[in-house]
This record gives sequence, C-alpha cells and structure tokens, in this order.
Amino acid sequence: MSTVKSESKKKTASAKEAASSKQETVKISVRGFEHKLVDEAAKKIVAVAKDSGADIVGPIPFPTKVERITVNRSTFIDKNSREQYEIRRHKRVLILKDPTTATLDMLKGVSLPAGVGVEIKVAA
Repeated sequence: MSTVKSESKKKTASAKEAASSKQETVKISVRGFEHKLVDEAAKKIVAVAKDSGADIVGPIPFPTKVERITVNRSTFIDKNSREQYEIRRHKRVLILKDPTTATLDMLKGVSLPAGVGVEIKVAA
C-alpha cells in the first residue's frame, strides 16, 4: 500500500512541475499577396520583439498557395479562347515564447505596410 501512495504522490508532483513549466506562446501569422511586403512586415515584427527582449522563433515561411482562374474571353464565337489569372498567397509565422506585456504593447504599435494581414493568437 505504501508504494501505491508514493507513486501517486510522484505523479501529482510531476504534473504540477509540468504545469508550472508551461510557457505562454504567442503565434503571429503574417499574410499577403506580395512576398516583399510580407517579408518586410515580418522583419519589423522581429526587430520590435528583439528590442523588447522576447525570445522569438521565425519567421517560418509556409508554402505559397497559388489559385488559378480560367475565364472565357468570349461567350459565343471564340469559346476556345481563354484568359488565365492567378493569385499567390504568401504566409510567414513567428512564435514568441513567454512574452511580456510590454512586448505585446510594442507589437500593437508597429506600423505595417498596406496589403499585409496580421493575426495574433495567444496560447498557454
């Protein structure tokens, strides 16, 4: 009986240590149609995060999503004549490990180029 109790105490102690060692992470995803603007925005975010003393991982480039659209030039006579368009979506992900409130406040004040979308998620 004593071995069972000591094992259960060890399990609860290790669970408490694991809970206290969990770091809060902030995942920032930067999206846009022009890769130069996306890279510029990611560099600005990295610079601000490093200035505030946060531990940062990234920017991690994700595969470019290419959407191609084919449209008929004419609806009646030249049915075989078509035009093709494509949209390229670029994405970069930055991960901040255990950021401070000052870091998050500084990130809110960053001016980013037009045409870039930023999404911030906080995970425990």
